[in-house]
Amino acid sequence: MSSRRATTMTAAVAKTITGSLLTASFSAVMILSFTASADDQGPGSSKGGKAMDAAPAGVKLTTLLPEKISVDNGSKKTAITATVKNEGTKASGDLNLLVVGFDGLKVKSVQGCSAIAEKDLPPGSNSGFKCSVGALAAGKSKSYAVDATYDLSKAGKICLPVTSADGKKTFWQQGPVPFGTTNPSPNAPATPLLLGTDNKPVAPGGDTLPKTGVGDDVLPLGAAGAALIAVGAAGVYWSQRRPGQRPLES
Repeated sequence: MSSRRATTMTAAVAKTITGSLLTASFSAVMILSFTASADDQGPGSSKGGKAMDAAPAGVKLTTLLPEKISVDNGSKKTAITATVKNEGTKASGDLNLLVVGFDGLKVKSVQGCSAIAEKDLPPGSNSGFKCSVGALAAGKSKSYAVDATYDLSKAGKICLPVTSADGKKTFWQQGPVPFGTTNPSPNAPATPLLLGTDNKPVAPGGDTLPKTGVGDDVLPLGAAGAALIAVGAAGVYWSQRRPGQRPLES
């Protein structure tokens, strides 16, 4: 073999190795970048929220949910930050924050909060927790770490009602508002979901994207939302208990 031919082959091998190393480095950077941003839930949003019973004078209550979350495609686990805020000029009285899951989104735990008994869950919901917020000073907020699972073969919603300590009044309610994606990634490590987006799940074992139902398209809050939100305080689930049924205790 001539020295010239050997030199050419050596250069080709070196070029191939270099290209492989660059590809591997690029892939590693992409993986690390995704991992670093997986927990970045973006700014909080009150999308899907509505004032209910009149709050005390000078008190303005809202809740915030992340604009995006990420669901692990293997474990189905996701993390959500739920925030309650007093945007008014005066301190509130003692409050409760409820965190309720619907359809494919199931709330597994909320830091510092207690599970709502199955018999006390709102119609259509699958899980819920009650957080004793206490009083919020003007301009102050309190956040809770929510651990949940999301079955991406279904639509999924979450609801955040803010009630008085005795549960008789609901001052604010966010949702049931959906998290979802119209572009699922079944083969990716995780699927990013956006707040206020109806989920279009991948059919089991396939790549087709069936609709989640006419009801979801026509009524973004879903049928379960109608059980929670209606005109005035009379439409709030926690204000409509059967005679003799005990309210949620703080």
